Amino acid sequence: MAETLCDDGPLTFEDLTAWFGIGAKPKSEFRVGAEHEKFVFRKASHAPVAYDGPDGIHALMTGLMRFGWTGTYEATAEGGETLIGLSRGMANISLEPGGQFELSGAPLATMHDICAETGQHLDEVRTVADELGLGFLGLGFTPQWRRDEIPVMPKGRYRIMRNYMPKVGGKGLDMMFRTCTVQANLDFESEADMVDKFRVSLALQPIVTALFANSPFVEGRPSGFLTARADVWTDTDADRTGMLGFVFGDGFGFETYARYALQVPMYFVKRQGLYIDVAGRSFADFMEGRLPELPGERPTLKDWADHTSTIFPEVRLKQYLEMRGADGGGVEALCALPALWTGILYDPAAQAAAWDLCKGWSQEDRAALIRDVPRQALGAQVAGRSVRDVARDLVAIAAQGLKARARLSGGLVDETGYLGPLQQIAESGLTAADRALALYHGAWGGDVSRAFEAFAY
Repeated sequence: MAETLCDDGPLTFEDLTAWFGIGAKPKSEFRVGAEHEKFVFRKASHAPVAYDGPDGIHALMTGLMRFGWTGTYEATAEGGETLIGLSRGMANISLEPGGQFELSGAPLATMHDICAETGQHLDEVRTVADELGLGFLGLGFTPQWRRDEIPVMPKGRYRIMRNYMPKVGGKGLDMMFRTCTVQANLDFESEADMVDKFRVSLALQPIVTALFANSPFVEGRPSGFLTARADVWTDTDADRTGMLGFVFGDGFGFETYARYALQVPMYFVKRQGLYIDVAGRSFADFMEGRLPELPGERPTLKDWADHTSTIFPEVRLKQYLEMRGADGGGVEALCALPALWTGILYDPAAQAAAWDLCKGWSQEDRAALIRDVPRQALGAQVAGRSVRDVARDLVAIAAQGLKARARLSGGLVDETGYLGPLQQIAESGLTAADRALALYHGAWGGDVSRAFEAFAY
């Protein structure tokens, strides 16, 4: 999912709009990029892991270099550099603010390729982590740690975000330090195709959030939410999150989204490898050379690309579409999420059927889902139907879409098998969070620390 940038003089609004369209490609070139985050913990104590030290996050990244990963470095104000990530081909490993370890996979053609990539990654990180006494946890919200217990990773943009978040919401720091997600990135053929995909995926994202609900614990006890991660997003930063009503309006397209993005306050500008804090400033003022921190300087398309990456709606437009609303989970979830969205969005009949599920929903219906799904997941209601019923239909539609794609592994097995865990959840009505709560109230005897064994990779 590479971004093609070509800076050529002062930016205009037309340049900002056109940047999104660079990503359009013929269907024959469609790919899927899968991403997932996971918590790193010390096996002996279940404590979070600091960046430094012989068994810290830095050591974990350095150890992975034996598998052909190369370091990604960030300049420091003192003239040095800090290892902040890894790359291998078109795949990347990066650090989230609290040390959550993220794989951003390469753009791949099939779910078989994605699941193989995910499995290889988990094998590699487990090999190194075992040597360091570390483990990885597949949940959407850390089940025990307080925010003040979690070490801060040494990335410049996170320092800026950490200072800004409390000014605009009550749970933005929880989002940064205590949540993990799995997402899928998908292509579009044209502006019209982007619009259709954006509308259906944004409307149905809360249904997917319910299917993947997997974060019922906060600070050692049930929180009252089945997805505490989703609840965090309701109070992070209203300027850059939520259900974007304008996506469903007449005339929506690249220009509409560019106007929205232009109004979202900035976080930073990157110059000479350093992050300059411009949090709360206007990108429109930047285009006029009116940023006090960079007087007279105007942005490049790279600055615009950076800015769009600081917007966090349930579905995000860049030069592809990002599906962002699912809790982190086990290996089966990491394969199921891209399979679900691929089945829906890469087969025209499946996409049309999925739109039929939600095209009659009002903005009030969509807002109610955002409000109710964090607590109720599949038990929530929308337009007279249960979310569970909609989810059952959605998974069946995705299976038909994957079957129609007929992407076979070894010439025998198609991609529908990756939906198996979701079919079980939709049929039973029991999410991963429901199962975790049953363990808490049963075999675990109220001991949330058991999650570090039950949900470790």
